[in-house]
Amino acid sequence: MSPTRSTLLPHLALLTAMAFWGSTFVVLRVALAAFTPLQTMTGRMLVACLALLPFWPRLFRELRRNGHWGLLALMGLCEPCLFFLFETHALGLTTASQAGMVTALLPMLVAAAAYVALGERSGPRVWLGFALAVGGVVWLSGTATAEAAAVNPALGNLLEAAAMCCATGYTLLARRLSPFYSPLCITAVQAAAGLIFFSLLLCFVPESPARVDLGRTFPAWAPWACVLYLGGCVTFAGYGLYNLGVNRLSAGRAAAYTNLIPVFALFFGILLLDERLNPGQYAGAALIVAGVACSQRRGGTGRRP
Repeated sequence: MSPTRSTLLPHLALLTAMAFWGSTFVVLRVALAAFTPLQTMTGRMLVACLALLPFWPRLFRELRRNGHWGLLALMGLCEPCLFFLFETHALGLTTASQAGMVTALLPMLVAAAAYVALGERSGPRVWLGFALAVGGVVWLSGTATAEAAAVNPALGNLLEAAAMCCATGYTLLARRLSPFYSPLCITAVQAAAGLIFFSLLLCFVPESPARVDLGRTFPAWAPWACVLYLGGCVTFAGYGLYNLGVNRLSAGRAAAYTNLIPVFALFFGILLLDERLNPGQYAGAALIVAGVACSQRRGGTGRRP
């Protein structure tokens, strides 16, 4: 592989992963119009595990050889287990566009945590950007109004913020494990942990039969197609590409690509679900974008000496 191609590969992988993840918010809401959150996530993880089936013999050998079981279990608990538990319920309460904007918190959460855990230094601009983005999320949620498509946007956005905290733990743990495990193996561990976790919850935790009101009609096959897409493209391909990027870049640089998720989420939300933000929410979204831009300016991050 040429040096240029080797340099571009992790960036292209992360860009593609962000497109998949940005579409997640819309696709999940379509799936939730027909299935409960636990049914959706169990189906999603099952599809991902089936996609990984041909690789399991080699992955088992890799797992036996490298160990670090505690870190692997903690990573799987952070994401997909708790992350998707929060996010799936969030998307039953808020719109895809609003939830997507909340994901702008992730790079700054990772930068703050990486300073403590990995020694990746965060300068004053990162902290100022973090404060602006948090203020923007509060503004975005505070000016939201309940409607058929978003029955409790404030709680939904809060749950999405909790999901971002889980994603922060996952990113740091994946970075810590990347010298020992291939991106495919990390992805497989996530899929297996998610399948066990959500299957157990589905068996023992009762759920409300209420479904998401999308405000428009989709074909009967669309929710099933969405579950296949979530498991095959978003979980299998998306996490595989993201883990490849984390393996080649620092945790902070990889997480910075998640700045694109709100853009993709807003685009797909407007295109497929005809979602719109009110004027107050656009102001909150602008504040989030300003915080992200501030945190990403040159000199905002580095490495602790």
